[in-house]
Amino acid sequence: MPAPVILVTGAARRVGAAIARTLHVAGANVVLHYRSSRDEADALAAALNAARANSALALAANLGERAALESLVARTVQHFGSLDGLVNNASSFFRTPVGEIDDAAWNELVDSNLKGPLFLAQAAAPHLARHSGAIVNITDIHADRPLKGYAVYSSAKAGLVGLTRSLAIDLAPQVRVNAVAPGAIVWPEDGSFDQAERAAIVAGTPLQRVGSEDDIARTVKFLIFDAPFITGQVINVDGGRSIHL
Repeated sequence: MPAPVILVTGAARRVGAAIARTLHVAGANVVLHYRSSRDEADALAAALNAARANSALALAANLGERAALESLVARTVQHFGSLDGLVNNASSFFRTPVGEIDDAAWNELVDSNLKGPLFLAQAAAPHLARHSGAIVNITDIHADRPLKGYAVYSSAKAGLVGLTRSLAIDLAPQVRVNAVAPGAIVWPEDGSFDQAERAAIVAGTPLQRVGSEDDIARTVKFLIFDAPFITGQVINVDGGRSIHL
């Protein structure tokens, strides 16, 4: 039986790379989408191919360009011959205080968090349907409980939750569609949360710690490979933080 083929967006680094590695260990061939992190994506693909020959491919695409997304799916199928799963992980994240929001911020956040996942799912759907495939969207606990100062990001993620449920209906019964909503997993690299803010987040988390990329990756793996009767659901992986928000 051929290895399942999974396309992971934003797979060069951090959570996306952990998802790709976990799916690869589980036996999948993986396509590592990236936008600008070419060196990291190529290095990860090389490492995965060293572990299992011809099992990983790195491809670039701008999630705001519909034609590029259709091409990304086409190149995946051309290279591996099929597509069994899609993980919409890529995401921009930055503050957008009301009164300072402009078109550039709107486009960047909506393209990566909502438009890209929609048009990738649309392009992938016919291929996924042939193999009873699955889509997993990476949302955020702040899709339901907005984060102050992040109106556009929170709204885009809320849209992605709605898209998850809509696609679960529209693509059934051939394709399952679910979401994973992280809480505090890895801190943003831009320093947008200072030490006091980080401490407050941990204090408000019942498990009293920050999670890891592998917590998300294992949940994605479960939804793709081990959950044949689950669709249209959002699993919060947040140490219980959403209970208090």
